[in-house]
Amino acid sequence: MTKTLVIAEKPSVAQDIVRALTPVAGKFEKHEDHFENDRYVVTSAVGHLVEIQAPEQFDVKRGKWSFAHLPVIPPYFDLKPVDKTKSRLNAVVKLAKRKDVTELINACDAGREGELIFRLIEQYAGGGKPLGKPVKRLWLQSMTPQAIRDGFNALRSEQQMAGLASAARSRSEADWLVGINGTRAMTAFNSRDGGFFLTTVGRVQTPTLSLVVEREEKIRKFVSRDYWEIHATFGAQAGEYPAKWFDPKWKKGEDAEAKADRVWSAAEAQAIANAVRGKQATVTEESKPTTQASPLLFDLTSLQREANGKFGFSAKTTLALAQSLYERHKALTYPRTDSRALPEDYLPVAKQTFEMLADSGMRHLAPHALTALNNNYIRPSKRIFDNSKVSDHFAIIPTTQAPSGLSEAEQKLYDLVVRRFMAVFFPSAEYTVTTRISTVAPHSFKTEGKVLVKPGWLAIYGKEAADEVEGGKDGDKGQNLVPVKPGEMVNTLQVDPKGLKTKPPARYSEATLLGAMESAGKQIDDEELRSAMQEKGLGTPATRAAIIEGLLTEKYMLREGREIIPTAKAFQLMTLLRGLEVEELCRAELTGEWEYKLSQMEKGQLSREAFMAEIAAMTERMVKKAKEYDRDTIPGDYATLQSPCPNCGGVVKENYRRYACVGKAGGEGCGFSFGKSPAGRTFETAEAEQLLRDKKIGPLEGFRSKAGWPFTSEIVLKYDDEAHNYKLEFDFGDDKNAEESGELVEFEDASLGACPICGSDVHEHGSNYVCSKAVPTAAQPTPSCTFKSGKIILQQPVEREQMTKLLETGKTDLLDKFVSMRTRRNFKAHLAWDKEAGKVNFEFAPSKFPPRPGAAAKTVAAKASKTGAAAKKAPAKKAAAKSTAAKAPRKAAAGKAPSAALAAVIGNEPVARPEAVKKMWEYIKANNLQDPKDKRTIVADDKLRAVFGKDSAGMFELAGILGNHLGGDA
Repeated sequence: MTKTLVIAEKPSVAQDIVRALTPVAGKFEKHEDHFENDRYVVTSAVGHLVEIQAPEQFDVKRGKWSFAHLPVIPPYFDLKPVDKTKSRLNAVVKLAKRKDVTELINACDAGREGELIFRLIEQYAGGGKPLGKPVKRLWLQSMTPQAIRDGFNALRSEQQMAGLASAARSRSEADWLVGINGTRAMTAFNSRDGGFFLTTVGRVQTPTLSLVVEREEKIRKFVSRDYWEIHATFGAQAGEYPAKWFDPKWKKGEDAEAKADRVWSAAEAQAIANAVRGKQATVTEESKPTTQASPLLFDLTSLQREANGKFGFSAKTTLALAQSLYERHKALTYPRTDSRALPEDYLPVAKQTFEMLADSGMRHLAPHALTALNNNYIRPSKRIFDNSKVSDHFAIIPTTQAPSGLSEAEQKLYDLVVRRFMAVFFPSAEYTVTTRISTVAPHSFKTEGKVLVKPGWLAIYGKEAADEVEGGKDGDKGQNLVPVKPGEMVNTLQVDPKGLKTKPPARYSEATLLGAMESAGKQIDDEELRSAMQEKGLGTPATRAAIIEGLLTEKYMLREGREIIPTAKAFQLMTLLRGLEVEELCRAELTGEWEYKLSQMEKGQLSREAFMAEIAAMTERMVKKAKEYDRDTIPGDYATLQSPCPNCGGVVKENYRRYACVGKAGGEGCGFSFGKSPAGRTFETAEAEQLLRDKKIGPLEGFRSKAGWPFTSEIVLKYDDEAHNYKLEFDFGDDKNAEESGELVEFEDASLGACPICGSDVHEHGSNYVCSKAVPTAAQPTPSCTFKSGKIILQQPVEREQMTKLLETGKTDLLDKFVSMRTRRNFKAHLAWDKEAGKVNFEFAPSKFPPRPGAAAKTVAAKASKTGAAAKKAPAKKAAAKSTAAKAPRKAAAGKAPSAALAAVIGNEPVARPEAVKKMWEYIKANNLQDPKDKRTIVADDKLRAVFGKDSAGMFELAGILGNHLGGDA
């Protein structure tokens, strides 16, 4: 009997497919890597299992960071397994090659990346060629069981997916060619004078960075100008109203900062105020009705922008929440979409969704859904239902399934989508807009009033509606106006010139950067026009969050609050690319054109060969420009430092590679200079200034060794007797040098608190916090204490106030920037004084899942609370007690009988909890159930779901969960 192999992108999706098919295709048996019944074998990848690489004969092993082997443009690409998921790949390939499997169904995510994941697995299974078995495509917009069954009833053919498959491969290969060659060429160029300066570039990430750098350049070059507005208050019989002077004859010209209500001199502003003060004014006004339609439905980018503006969520966070609401809770439709419309046959589903919302028990949303149903608001509309505006995916809307158990962040995002979904069906908001002109000849003053007549869709937003009113926050707009009778003269009660300054353009936030990426840098505020530009945007809705995160990770950009600021490293890269005239990597519009061509390829309107030939030509030109550049420096807008040269007192100027002395006025430089990017970390101008002024700076993080490992260090300028000049050196703050040399330390800073070992004062010293008796001082030349703790630990800066807190209470706040040396992942922990070990150690936050009643943890917490008051008198007493309790020897725990669910995983033998945890981990590892993107998350199979009570669990939850499944003593 022949079977069909279904390959999903993730294990959780495979489980959803099995649940949906069971009622119509029969019960499935669970195997180690798949589910199986008489008709189907269902398995899954875990994201990408295979990646492309240059074939062996074209690959460069040695000297890959030199120009000698560039460009690398292989005639075809080989495949290689992703190391972390080799076992999963082997299992999927084995299933695909089974003789009884005669057909494959690609059930990976509905999009370009999902298509690529499947195609590469299939090619790998066929030994580099297609496997030769027919393939169908499951295309899911929603993860409800009915939507999955509907998808199986409407499988797409291989021919229908050919364009998307070509675009997917072309995108992958283009990114490889540009990324590999560009990064190697720019790194080779920047490392020509020695050292290793990794300079990453990418087909989409670099033009995105260019947008941010260009905006920052405009801000830096901006020269603020003074201008004045004239604000007045007029008195009518019915009361007072505000107004602002304007020039009715003004027309827009070349000066972008000129406006009808601005004057450019204080004297002119004062003259206008003096001319009208105390005079009577005639009044004319015009009132007209106006409407404001609700915004369109969300696509991913507009959802990310809205969530960033309203809640401060990063694009990455919003995508993760939307994916969870789609995949885990089945509450939203497919999130990685660029469409803001629904299919024309979707009206019945929209009505069902409103019915679900009206009956959902969500008190803040249900009444509005009921209003829409009772008033027949859910009707056909081209603005909502339009097949021409739906590509492979439609807009993000709620499904017909009411969610439960949402986190606070998930609930916020769900509400955002639901309100937008409901609003688009509601009538437009209706206003009366009144424009009043008060004239004291020859001067005119304008007042605008906006009165909400019918809230329409704004009713869904309640109190937030005031912020939604266009212009409602501008002071002289949006207010209710007192009436003025026809022909009534009003009095000028008060008139004052108001001095203001023009402002530079705002820095990008994540929301505005997403908008700029969407329109390839073109400033388009109109939603309808912006949607027309979307196909020419930078990246796709699914990739933009990752691009922004990548630039932040590579330290090309920083987040400060909601602002995104480019670093010196970003400016240096843009200077290099402009100097080499590699415009292709800088221009957002050009990369937007390539994205457009990929979308044409998806539709079968452009050949893969033509696109790849264009990418190869661009790659060759980029490498050639870098290889053949023969001038000493790159032209650019460079800084002059204020601090003088430490060697001769001359002026220090920046060039492309270094900060160098150019001598005093009319003279020559003395030869003093230091590199701008030691160990791959580029100095900000302010940091270079501080280093020059103080001859030291740091500790700074972000340096990389030649082997590529990150490290932290102080930087110092030291006098070199041989060279008779200063040179830059790393100082790792090894304070033992002071002990060995006998050099006495003199503390200048205030004490941070009492040493937990001996009670003496603790101070800053070099790159550490040390006890005053742990280093040689005038009072005690021979150290007698050992307390020392780093100011940066695993890349986490430990601020003075945190060390003070540790000394007072036993531990710091929860710090979130530690980076594991083993996994390179971020983790959160407290720093706590460990009395037993005699040093500062990590203390991890307790699980957010409470321990069961009567658990030992409860006892420990009770004891800790009793000792809390004493902690102030005896530093770190609480933490020490906790540490001692943890370290003290105790009796072996008695074995307890596992529940039936747990016994199915670890066996029936009575066990103590530590042994149960150990056996559980053996099962998890044997079945490859750790999430490859976050090893601390365990993805449940059927057996574990019965134990966890949910689809996944964190590693720190295991002990608590298992405790609930261990019964009485055996």
